Amino acid sequence: MILKRIFDFIASLVSIFLFFWIILICIIIASIDTKSFGLFLQNRIGQHGKKFKIFKIKSMNDTTKEVSAFGNFLRRSKLDELPQLLNILLGQMSFVGPRPDVPGYYDKLKGEERKILELKPGLTSEASIKYAHEEEVLNQKENPLEYNDTIIFPDKIKMNLEYYYKQSILVDLQILVKTIFR
Repeated sequence: MILKRIFDFIASLVSIFLFFWIILICIIIASIDTKSFGLFLQNRIGQHGKKFKIFKIKSMNDTTKEVSAFGNFLRRSKLDELPQLLNILLGQMSFVGPRPDVPGYYDKLKGEERKILELKPGLTSEASIKYAHEEEVLNQKENPLEYNDTIIFPDKIKMNLEYYYKQSILVDLQILVKTIFR
């Protein structure tokens, strides 16, 4: 998958150049909005189960632990994920692949499901397209953690395994187009 890495490197470099000003403005506004530095790092599970720090624009106030109005805008528009272009440039992520999850999920996979960990985590995937409004869905559930663990996460595993078996440059381009027009 050397072609995929070359594409990821060049496309992330160009994207950072094009979107740097948007990222910077969002970080500045998020800093004012959250009354703390507007960029944060979070541990995620990466390729081969190794932890890495994902870059995101902060959407939650550290003191109140609530998502701000600007934070809601960032999350809905997915602008909070633009700094992950740096993760792609560094080779920790790819444009297309399973979304990197917090510890306690992908790192606990067993059997065939562990094949997902052979993939580099991505900025987008079929599962992230399907569950683009996952947070809203979970907020409507009586027991959001149980719903995630029994319905959403198993479906994501199934979709990511399907991607594992059919991955190609063409499939990645199709997913990228779907993401752009979503």
